[in-house]
Amino acid sequence: MDAMSFVAAEHHLGVSRTARYWTLGNTAAGMREVWFVCHGYGQLAGRFIRRFTSIASAERCVLAPEALSRFYLDGTGMHGPDSPVGASWMTREDRLNEIEDYIAYLDALHDRVVAGRNVRVVALGFSQGVSTVARWAARTSRAIGHVVLWSGGWPPELTPGATLFGKARLTIVIGEADPAMSAPAADTLIARLGAAGLKTARISHAGGHEVTEDALAALLARLRMDSGM
Repeated sequence: MDAMSFVAAEHHLGVSRTARYWTLGNTAAGMREVWFVCHGYGQLAGRFIRRFTSIASAERCVLAPEALSRFYLDGTGMHGPDSPVGASWMTREDRLNEIEDYIAYLDALHDRVVAGRNVRVVALGFSQGVSTVARWAARTSRAIGHVVLWSGGWPPELTPGATLFGKARLTIVIGEADPAMSAPAADTLIARLGAAGLKTARISHAGGHEVTEDALAALLARLRMDSGM
């Protein structure tokens, strides 16, 4: 058979791999609330979770899953022991399978940590993690009490609707100096979500593309008011 007649064919194979996550606060008896916090592009969970030190407590666990794809950040091609490393939730390459993989990953992590306990779940995404959390919350069968979209855009394939996140409340957080999410863009998104029947609150802070303590304190106060905790 002429080798020139062969055409390359794409295939997929599901494999098992080890995912890494970090925790702050109580994961044992007495835990009443779990925050899943998904980092942005090029970040690592171990560093990202430090932003939430002020809210970890005997009743609240902060859990930071790390995206499954890691890479060197320097972009030089010459890597050493001190080269910085980051992680990404997905790229445009084979994106549908990447999405399926991280939704299954977050479901499995939820099952391990929550394990049928009567706790309130908050899902927070920052930057690239916004799309990750929005997709997870829209598709998971696990109960999520509050969805927080912090400094990131809405996933293009998700159509807002009143049943999109079940009974979860929704909050958008933006920085006044954030180049990735302007105030007009946030207002447009909130109006779009509101028109679809989703009740959405907004929190603004004076910073840029970052998780700040003042905005985190304002978010925690809002969630406490909503939950009665």
